[in-house]
Order: sequence, then C-alpha cells, then structure tokens
Amino acid sequence: MFIHNINPVLLKIGNIEIRYYGLIYAFGFLLAYLFIKKLSEERRINIKKEDLESFLFYLALGTIIGARLFYTIFYNIKFYLNSPLDIFALWHGGMSFHGGLVGAFIATYLFCKKRKLNFLKVADIIVIPAALALFLGRIGNFLNGELYGRIADLPWAVKFPNAEGFRHPSQLYESLKNLLIFTILWFNRNKNRPYGYLFALFLILYSIFRFLIEFVREPEIYVGFLTMGQLLTIPLFIIGIIILRKSKSS
Repeated sequence: MFIHNINPVLLKIGNIEIRYYGLIYAFGFLLAYLFIKKLSEERRINIKKEDLESFLFYLALGTIIGARLFYTIFYNIKFYLNSPLDIFALWHGGMSFHGGLVGAFIATYLFCKKRKLNFLKVADIIVIPAALALFLGRIGNFLNGELYGRIADLPWAVKFPNAEGFRHPSQLYESLKNLLIFTILWFNRNKNRPYGYLFALFLILYSIFRFLIEFVREPEIYVGFLTMGQLLTIPLFIIGIIILRKSKSS
C-alpha cells in the first residue's frame, strides 16, 4: 500500500504556482500539434502550418470551455448557480472529459467547415494524440490526489490526502486504458480503413473502458443506479457505433 504525499506544486514564486498538472496539460497540446502535423502529412490532409497553429488554439479553447460547462451543468449546478463567478475559477479544478470531447469536436467541425476539409478524416487523426494526452492527464490527476477510487483492500491501494481509508488508484487505471486506446489506434492508423473508423473506435473503446472503471472510481454523483460518468458514456458509445456502421457501409 502507498501513502500519497506528493506535492502537486513543482515551483512557487510568490502567489504564482507552477503545477505538474498544468505542465502536463501544456505538454499534451504540444504532443497534439506534433502528432496532427505528422498524421496530416501521412494521410495527405491539406492543413497548412498557420492553419494548424490556429486550429490547435481553437481546439484547446473548445476543450476547456466544453469541459468546464459540462462539469458545471452535470456535476455541480447548484453550487455554480449560487456562485456563478466561480465558473471561471479553473484553478479550483472541475473539468469533465465528456464536455472537453464535445467542445473539441465542435471546434474541429467548425474548423473543417471553414477550411472545407472532411470532418471524419480530420477526427481520425485527432483521436490518436487525444488518447495519449488523456494518458498523461490522468497521471496529473494522480499527482494532484484527485478523482481517486473507492475504498479498497489491495496491495496497490493508495491513501490519498483528505480521503478516508485506502483507495483504488483509479486515475492510474484510466491512464493505462488511455494508453491502450492510443496503442490500438496507432497500429490501426495506416490500415485501409474508411473515414471515421478511428474516430468511432476511440469513442467505443473509451466508453466501454470508462463505464467499467466507474465501478471502482469514487462517484461524484449518481443518476439512478448509474454514476454520471457512466451515464455520459452511453451517448458516446451509441454515436461511435453509428459512425462505425456508416463508415463501413460507405
């Protein structure tokens, strides 16, 4: 068993804190830039360098806005209705993956429409670095001691600060599942697949694995007998199946 006493702050200068999580987030977007550049050339998608830089900015903006809005609406609406200005206090935490995904793909759709690119073709290359960035992001959650799992009596259980008992390190479970998804997508990228296949595969794999991991993750909120995380994976799974079937028939 492991006692979590990791300081999430790498460096503090006055009131300014440089946290591992923030650095991981920035590194994730750098990786996205490099991967999208490489994959767009590999798959012959005509994205100019200046367009790619602009796209990454809107992608980051869409991800952050979507993640925050979903967390506000689905996880803590009462608090934010009483304290609306706290919606902008991102440094306090509170981001939803599902919202981030929706925001990212709205930004991608608008970019593709403006540049007259095939949305599914572009989405296929975005999900590869997205899975890798999520792998890193969950490690950041572990370093922060947040989004931990339920109480467990296992050799690898972790005692997190401000949490009762030893817990499943569900952040690391999620990190490993994202690495697995990245690996599957990476080795399928050059196969003769129809547009939308990798995008659909990402949605389906993420939904299944996230639904299962929610059984050992400390739930933030229940909706009936499902956690909010499980409930939000269901539409992703359905959309993934629809895109997969359409891509195979095209």
